[in-house]
Amino acid sequence: MTEKKGIKLMIVDDHRLIIDGMKAILSKIDGVELTTGASSGYEALRLLDTHHVDVVLADINMPGMNGIEVTRRIKADHPGVAVLALTMHDDSSLINQMIEAGASGYILKSTGIDELLEAIETVASGGKFLSRDVQKIIMQRIYNANDAITGIQPNVIRLTSRESEILQLIAKEYSNGQIAEKLFISERTVETHRKNIFIKTGTKTVVGLIKYAIENDLLREGQRW
Repeated sequence: MTEKKGIKLMIVDDHRLIIDGMKAILSKIDGVELTTGASSGYEALRLLDTHHVDVVLADINMPGMNGIEVTRRIKADHPGVAVLALTMHDDSSLINQMIEAGASGYILKSTGIDELLEAIETVASGGKFLSRDVQKIIMQRIYNANDAITGIQPNVIRLTSRESEILQLIAKEYSNGQIAEKLFISERTVETHRKNIFIKTGTKTVVGLIKYAIENDLLREGQRW
């Protein structure tokens, strides 16, 4: 039996529904083949040791090892594999961090199938690809007078207003439940924002986060330790 030719893909996403959905969609398209899926970064790295993969579609927000760390590991251990970020996160600082980590492209999960295929083909051939929505985000930041400098500095992070609110409460030692009650949001939403804050700041513990926040002037006056 002749092996199916085409671009071989792996998708890394902690939502099994996304993996199964992508497999169903891509199975109907010639020229690409979703060979395997991983629900964590650690699983993805193990599978890359035994599967031939041309392009990895990687989410950012995952347990254990986020997509930025996964991308760094993939590029270090498997430099011939292209990484394409496939995520819901449209924050310019995360886009910068993924590109700095070695991702060849960045697209949003809201993108259409035609643009997804264009992105896959582009990065598989050694090119770079940013979806149209992502390009708009970057351009808006570059041309915003207040962000003109930070928009091109990958080490400078910007928190959303909600993330900033949650950071202030974390600094006050509020629990997720207390934060949810104070801000009138669900604990699950709080946890998602917390994960994003840790990803953006590159920290892993609350102590490390607060240290980073103080050093980078992210805490409001009267809330520093």
